[in-house]
Amino acid sequence: MNSYGSLQIYDERYFDMARDIKELKGTKTEKNLQEAYAGESQATNKYSYYASQARKEGYEQIGDIFMETSHNEREHAKQWFKYLHEGEIPVTTVNLTDAAAGEHYEWTDMYARMAAEAREEGFTQIAAKFEMVAAIENGHEQRYLKLLQNINEGIVFSRDGDTVWQCKECGHVVVGKNPPKVCPVCGHAQAFFAMRVINY
Repeated sequence: MNSYGSLQIYDERYFDMARDIKELKGTKTEKNLQEAYAGESQATNKYSYYASQARKEGYEQIGDIFMETSHNEREHAKQWFKYLHEGEIPVTTVNLTDAAAGEHYEWTDMYARMAAEAREEGFTQIAAKFEMVAAIENGHEQRYLKLLQNINEGIVFSRDGDTVWQCKECGHVVVGKNPPKVCPVCGHAQAFFAMRVINY
């Protein structure tokens, strides 16, 4: 590592992620990575709230700087997250399973306990809000489980009977069992199609 004032230049030899991950389990460094990930994740949200407030007060430049920093913190969190997950973001089926489990814990355990404790301490409004958010988390769990089921059954881009599919990039609409492999209007891949939902 070379240092120029506060700027530190790292040699690629320092970045042997595979070696670090192999030796990580049960170490203080693993615990520190978990703490760093949690801290950076909280910071990215907090700074986005601060940016919104700064703009409400007429400070566009300060809002921009908060958002830039929020983005930086998000990327820092991603680096620590990857170390904690064998060097990469897991595949979507693993992520959906993990997300569903997290939402299940939140609505069945975490928010239920928090609501009970808030009510015991006389914070009835907070207790009610914990319970309302728990109901939302239940919906999140069910949605993740349904999406996981869709992948496992191979029906993300396939349905029985005619279905209305819409390209999320250009809005092109196709009716059929499957969306096209490539959007004929904008050229985006099938991945950009989803079943059209009209809620108005």
